[in-house]
Amino acid sequence: MGERLCIDFINTVDWRGSSHPIEYINTYPDLVKWGLEQGILESGKAQLLLKKAQDSPETAARVLKETVTLREAMYRIFSAVIEGSPPSKEDSSLFNRELSRTLVNAYVIFREGKFVLRWRDSENALERILWPVIHDACELLTSQELARVGKCADEKCGWLFFDTSKNRSRRWCSMNDCGNRAKVRRHYKKKRTGNYQ
Repeated sequence: MGERLCIDFINTVDWRGSSHPIEYINTYPDLVKWGLEQGILESGKAQLLLKKAQDSPETAARVLKETVTLREAMYRIFSAVIEGSPPSKEDSSLFNRELSRTLVNAYVIFREGKFVLRWRDSENALERILWPVIHDACELLTSQELARVGKCADEKCGWLFFDTSKNRSRRWCSMNDCGNRAKVRRHYKKKRTGNYQ
């Protein structure tokens, strides 16, 4: 979707607020596919992770479960921020626990005149896909840009977005999707009532 990495991760559920949400990360290979699409993984590393997951199905199942649990905690944390409320202690503790595990695998190198964050090349760590996601969430939560995170005005959608508009007036995850549907609904409602003002 082209939002912040952590927001794209949170949005791996469609129609979160409806009675039939659509889950996109149902298996560990789904998570690897998402990582490839986001540019977190290169093809060779993706194949290594898939092989490791195939050889260690219990570990892959645990990582998948932890992934979904973390994603939902992050959704609640950002939702609380949007609503102007503090996040729950449970969600904050879970996120901080994962952040601590993540930062152990980070290091900085100096390349082409600047410092660059890198991740340890650990093919055996099935959760390595989440490291850049957790880091991005930490950066966003501790920056002034946090005020730019919003939630789609369509309650059934539930997607978050990063508002880059100058006056922070964005209301929809996508004007071409939820925004257009709302526009069509308003049009037909006015047509039925005869109220075009």
